Amino acid sequence: MNTEALITMVLTQGIVICFTAYFFYKVLTIKPKSEPDSFSENDDEDLDQRQ
Repeated sequence: MNTEALITMVLTQGIVICFTAYFFYKVLTIKPKSEPDSFSENDDEDLDQRQ
């Protein structure tokens, strides 16, 4: 493998690793939403409004 190919490969892998690390960090540090996550939590409210 010549030098130019090795440099290209290392730079490409470095960029992909940086993007992957950035998005993993972003996903792991996101704040949870204040709305309920489950439809079952909304079932009681829907039943109360119908009756």
